[in-house]
Amino acid sequence: MKIYKKQSLSETFKVYFDKRMIKILLLGAISGFPWVIIGSSLSLWLKEDGLSRSTIGWAGLIFAVYAFNYLWAPIIDRIRIPWLTNKLGHRRGWIITMQILILICLVCWSLINPTTNLTLIISIGLIIAIASATQDITVDALRIEQIGENEGKSMQAGAAMAVVGWWTGYKLGGVIALNAAEFFEQTGFENYWQITFLVLGIIIIAFNIGLMFVNEPQPIDRTEKQRLTDRMIEDKLGVSNFFTKIAAWLTGTIIGPVISFFKKNGFNIAIAILGFVFLFKIGEAFLGRMSVIFYKEIGFTKTDIALYSKGLGWITTVIFTLLGGLFAIRSGVIKAMFLSGILMASTNLLFSLLAWFGKSELLFAIAVIFDDMAAAFATVAFVAFISMLVDRTYTATQYALLASIGTAGRTTLAASSGALVDWLNGDWGIFFIITAVMVIPSLIFLYMIKDKLKLNE
Repeated sequence: MKIYKKQSLSETFKVYFDKRMIKILLLGAISGFPWVIIGSSLSLWLKEDGLSRSTIGWAGLIFAVYAFNYLWAPIIDRIRIPWLTNKLGHRRGWIITMQILILICLVCWSLINPTTNLTLIISIGLIIAIASATQDITVDALRIEQIGENEGKSMQAGAAMAVVGWWTGYKLGGVIALNAAEFFEQTGFENYWQITFLVLGIIIIAFNIGLMFVNEPQPIDRTEKQRLTDRMIEDKLGVSNFFTKIAAWLTGTIIGPVISFFKKNGFNIAIAILGFVFLFKIGEAFLGRMSVIFYKEIGFTKTDIALYSKGLGWITTVIFTLLGGLFAIRSGVIKAMFLSGILMASTNLLFSLLAWFGKSELLFAIAVIFDDMAAAFATVAFVAFISMLVDRTYTATQYALLASIGTAGRTTLAASSGALVDWLNGDWGIFFIITAVMVIPSLIFLYMIKDKLKLNE
């Protein structure tokens, strides 16, 4: 009988010094940065041009595309970008194509006035969201493929680094966006947000340069398994010709990943997993969608928001994401998800206190620190959880499917967040209590399926 010695905390922490983690950090930042553009930046731009909370909230429906990117994920898994795929690889070719599209959209925004062209503004925002959701398919696949299939601890550490990267792109991107907008506004530029979007475009270019240092593994095994699936389907069709080959390719591309997921977990457990994933972060999304509007309404400036919510929040997120990764490695991802869910529900109540006490920099800092701590734990546990469920034959598609379902509740339902605040007659305190209660059903769901999950640990 073999006796295994439990690793010390310092030995566990060494997993973060794997050079692959730096590459995963960059991929996370590339994924998180577009949320600054169509999230807080767009919301404040519309707010400062006099649009209502409800309008801003419903404008957030553009985030709904993240909930449906699994629909075209199978195509992204199979279709090659001309020239770029041969030069850079399948995943990187897709990422750079989407980054270029986002850059073009930022240039277009810099030329438009939102008051007179709201429909055009939202339409361009929708294009950014589609490009971002599409690049996320390949970013997540490339991130997972950096780690070996049976490296459970490295996968959980990679999930933590991906979350750190995502929040780095989102938080520090927000710091740059808000401070740039404040600077150009105080300098006297009326179109200060339009100029800010050009500054954000420079960051997009820097990301593309950094992406050149991320290696892309050669997908020989994945490609061969996909071809075997195509042949199996073609054999079942009974004949072999041009049309049956096309039918087999389409069926294998679209249906293959779904069949694989349900076959691995069983129908009932697979449905239960999808239900939990949908419910887990709804409360956080309601809070996040309206948070920057709440800060502005109770008297905080863009500089205050940048300092506390973005700058201080980023530091907190980095620290507790790494700690959350260690907790997931040592205690298991399921326990980490229970803890993070309880933390999310509890920390949302701090914003109720801030709403009732009014503007307080101390209370603002406390609320942001604890909220980001909870969000960090929740995100790293969630990312690790779904990363350990996917079949490497269909990495991009299965991860996109699970992530999209998780995003569905956060985007489609959270679009009504502004309307909910208006329905409550601006009672922010009650609003944040409601967001806390939203976390509870998902924890009940997780408890029901926790002993039946099949994770690649």
